[in-house]
Amino acid sequence: MPMTQSFSELSLSPKIARAVAEMGYESMTPIQAQAIPVVLEGKDVMGAAQTGTGKTAAFSLPLLQRLLKHENASTSPARHPVRALVLLPTRELADQVAQQVKLYAKYTDLRSAVVFGGMDMKPQTLELKKGVEVLVATPGRLLDHIEAKNCVLNQVEYVVLDEADRMLDIGFLPDLQRILSHLPKTRTTLLFSATFSPEIKRLAGSYLQNPVTIEVARSNATASTVEQHFYRVEDDDKRLALKQILNERGLKQAFVFVNSKLGCARLARSLEREGLVTAALHGDKSQDERLKALEAFKSGAVDLLVCTDVAARGLDIKDVPAVFNFDIPFNAEDYVHRIGRTGRAGASGLAVSFVGGRDAKMIGDLEKLIAKKIDIEPFELASERRAPTGRFNDGQRAWRDPSTASAAPAPVRAPRPARPSADPLFDKPYEPSASSSAVPAWETTPAPSSRSALSPNIKPRKKVAALFKVAEPAQVPSGETEGA
Repeated sequence: MPMTQSFSELSLSPKIARAVAEMGYESMTPIQAQAIPVVLEGKDVMGAAQTGTGKTAAFSLPLLQRLLKHENASTSPARHPVRALVLLPTRELADQVAQQVKLYAKYTDLRSAVVFGGMDMKPQTLELKKGVEVLVATPGRLLDHIEAKNCVLNQVEYVVLDEADRMLDIGFLPDLQRILSHLPKTRTTLLFSATFSPEIKRLAGSYLQNPVTIEVARSNATASTVEQHFYRVEDDDKRLALKQILNERGLKQAFVFVNSKLGCARLARSLEREGLVTAALHGDKSQDERLKALEAFKSGAVDLLVCTDVAARGLDIKDVPAVFNFDIPFNAEDYVHRIGRTGRAGASGLAVSFVGGRDAKMIGDLEKLIAKKIDIEPFELASERRAPTGRFNDGQRAWRDPSTASAAPAPVRAPRPARPSADPLFDKPYEPSASSSAVPAWETTPAPSSRSALSPNIKPRKKVAALFKVAEPAQVPSGETEGA
């Protein structure tokens, strides 16, 4: 099948084809061209493709096409059981996929819903009670609804595990096994990811039946449309290097990835003080804050989206020109996903990574993953440093504007004239007193003590009053003997 096949050549329903045409889809990407016909035939699929190549449409369009036989306009929830289940690792990705499914199915009577953590369960419960055919969910929140008996999965015909390697990385395997135990044994299972590890292949062997393996690119390869640079920059200079590249390249928007939530928040605040419109996206943010940050970035209201790897997977934001790895990722596979935020759907992009002195091991792991030697380029910071803003003290007790600081030196102030003394005593010259010639008392030697026999260092014994007076012995008269 030719890789440039058009969507119009697929045997899609007019309702779905109309929605696809309105979204501007014309030629299919390689993963779409190979996966859509196989899914339309009802076969299990294990698809590996570079991130940003359109995997969402590759499984959503054929699923909706096959579910049209269940389409009905009834208001009864019993007529709208869950027929397709799509599981994803992150809330942002689940919300994005749900929005895409709604757009594809907007001219049909198929219902869809999304459930994920960080939000109140009540609105999600009300939507599930109305009945949905396509349910998009994260594993943890889906289990909450299953235990609360808000949804029944005994009529599921299709299961999609998207970004399955990420779900295994963050410990979702027990949850996946519990969810899959609630599903019918006879079903179609689709597994899509940008990277395939041995654990993923074992998972596929357990839950997929004779899957068709589709690999449109070498596993763990990076997109050829992304221009990649690795610069040697120390930690203290990374922020200046980031601003310099933004100015030199004329970049209006970019992702900036860091490794920690605390570092993400600090960097976002620092860039805000530099005058850049910045939003932070990390796991400690509430779900409402995370969604608002994404919407602001998509609309162009935010220049830089500083984020952790929570935003590295699957987020589809069109026309993002650049990705900066402020920190080299701990997991080498995350590098492939990070730079996949740019250069999507055949567009060109820029990926810049700052390499510090402690990143040697992570660079080695990355070279093993992509099977290519990484050339680390030196980076020269601009010689001029940022001029201070506002007013500053020049050391002469004067506040000056930095725009005029270098033009003229600060004037040297003349010394203040001495004030006349208000006390006339201090105006008179010094006159020694008549007794000034006398020898000071502390320099006179004391007169020798009369007890010259004693050393002057021996203090005389003090007389202390006796507490008891000793009685003197009685006098016995002469001539008398005792006991006479």
